[in-house]
Amino acid sequence: MIQQLASYCARDIRVADVSAAEDSASQRAVLMEKPDIVVGTPSRILNHLQQDSLVLRDSLELLVLDEADLLFSFGFEEELKGLLCHLPRIYQAFLMSATFNEDVQALKELVLHNPVTLKLQESQLPGPDQLRQFQVVCETEEDKFLLLYALLKLSLIRGKCLLFVNTLERSYRLRLFLEQFSIPACVLNGELPLCSRCHIISQFNKGFYDCVIATDAEVLGSLVKGRRRGRGPRGDRASDPEAGVARGIDFHHVSAVLNFDLPPTPEAYIHRAGRTARANNPGMVLTFVLPTEQSHLDTIEELLNGENGAPVLLPYQFRMEEIEGFRYRCRDAMRSVTKQAIREARLKEIKEELLHSERLKTYFEDNPRDLQLLRHDLPLHPAIVKPHLGHVPDYLVPPALRGLVRPHKKRKKLASKKVKKAKTQNPLHSFRHRKERRRPTAVPS
Repeated sequence: MIQQLASYCARDIRVADVSAAEDSASQRAVLMEKPDIVVGTPSRILNHLQQDSLVLRDSLELLVLDEADLLFSFGFEEELKGLLCHLPRIYQAFLMSATFNEDVQALKELVLHNPVTLKLQESQLPGPDQLRQFQVVCETEEDKFLLLYALLKLSLIRGKCLLFVNTLERSYRLRLFLEQFSIPACVLNGELPLCSRCHIISQFNKGFYDCVIATDAEVLGSLVKGRRRGRGPRGDRASDPEAGVARGIDFHHVSAVLNFDLPPTPEAYIHRAGRTARANNPGMVLTFVLPTEQSHLDTIEELLNGENGAPVLLPYQFRMEEIEGFRYRCRDAMRSVTKQAIREARLKEIKEELLHSERLKTYFEDNPRDLQLLRHDLPLHPAIVKPHLGHVPDYLVPPALRGLVRPHKKRKKLASKKVKKAKTQNPLHSFRHRKERRRPTAVPS
């Protein structure tokens, strides 16, 4: 971002990025040129300070600590304390944080002296002309799955959508449920490496998937559980639930946000809804709520209501009785998604990451037996996908929608391809007798 901001004055402002851990030699060469701005993690900055490739005692003017609420939870407390020993006595410090918790307070006392606090107002959601917000009351948990199936399968929601749930187990349950009806969706799993999650987001942005299932605490929160946990007295702290998909990740062209599970806090609702209706584009937020959760939703709505007190979450007009014909299909799919199937789906993704891991490549070369066992380790209880559920007969489509939606359009394309393939495989169907022409015989002269 600094390079983009300084794109028109790159000759006057030189920026060095030392955040990568595997490129120390080239970083030392860049630091020898004495750049104006150095960007990096506390551990990498401290490493260069200890190697004397970076000297700040006489030259530092500004110190900026971004994402301060995550620095301690990522395990950077000891590095920050060691880094401060290499700084001059007089410099100006900035501490940026989206939330104010105990870690931020401790970091504030450690770095800042007589600070001035600027509390920026939370960016409000767009108005009703750009962002439409609805709520739909589902009597049971089964009704939530039934309504989601009807909305996606009948293409009542067009474009890309984000599905938010509250747990990772619910993410896989929802993905396996949608797979029963040939509705492709992907899960942002915090158990996978960061590069894999970024790859999923890039595929979503490019249009490979139309649905992404995520939680508030999967992306950044999972890193707290990962490589840097335990490196300090605060390393075993639980991750901040607001440090996930709802913060810092850029999804492109999201048409709708579906809160399949009710957000735990009003802030979480605002962060979820902020994924859509960006850059003057229209968007929609649909929140599924059970009768027992209505009081919690009212609390969220009170904070969202404008100055005139007009309701923000409008009731979603949908007649559940018109999709009762889909209920038996919904129950059939829910029975196929068992706890063992969810566990197998999570293990399958982790196994794929192990097979394609560059770090384990040399290990598998030295231990080919382990690679062979991993490749032939088949799931014991996979979710059984029933092909007929992907097809929606016309008599099940609500009468008001007949002729407007085509839920099995893709199925017809696949069927036509198979017919063509069958014609080419059977030579008797394409055999044509050609009557040979007699060649004119030469008359001897």
